[in-house]
Amino acid sequence: MIHPDTLAFIADLKENNSREWFQANKERYDKAHEDVIAFAGKLIEALSKEDAGVDDSLDPKKCVMRIYRDIRFSKDKTPYKTNMAIGRLTKNKTVEIGYYLQIEPGNKSFIAGGYWMPQGEHIKSIRQEIDYNAADLTSIVDTADFKKTFGEFREQEKLKTLPKGYDADNENIELLKLKSFIAYRDLKDKELTGPNAVKLVAQLCAKIHPLNVFLNNAIN
Repeated sequence: MIHPDTLAFIADLKENNSREWFQANKERYDKAHEDVIAFAGKLIEALSKEDAGVDDSLDPKKCVMRIYRDIRFSKDKTPYKTNMAIGRLTKNKTVEIGYYLQIEPGNKSFIAGGYWMPQGEHIKSIRQEIDYNAADLTSIVDTADFKKTFGEFREQEKLKTLPKGYDADNENIELLKLKSFIAYRDLKDKELTGPNAVKLVAQLCAKIHPLNVFLNNAIN
């Protein structure tokens, strides 16, 4: 479980996003950071039993994202993120296919997986895989359980025009027009601070796992 004090710190940081406040509350941040690292360690252990791509020897510290924002090219100069996040949970280091947990109070946390906005050869390869083997993807994303958990997979950002090389009468055109291939579920504060938080997140990742397998197969 995520400790309620961790959510309280993030909420306070959102209201006081300055270096001066952060330094004055560095001890609170350190405790929150360690709390998220501990959660990541338990999640890695649980996920490794569901997904062979998750190594149970993975260092959880390396899976917790930096809270410091890169403000060099941003109009928003606030120095810190207003969430804490866990990612980089799989062995695949070349692309962003995997799992991502964002922790943000106010029922704004979520778990997501898949591939967000693939580019170049990757998007071409994924569309080709859909065109050749759409049944493999629909057997995952069109099940009642997947839809109940993550919603309609096709209702993500899509091209307004046809993808190059595909016709409007292609029976899978709505899948082929997708820009991202993501499964996403919001998490309530009480779910993350409850005793079954790790089990819940691991179970949700296990439901995303077949989608990750399809996407990895497409680009490899």
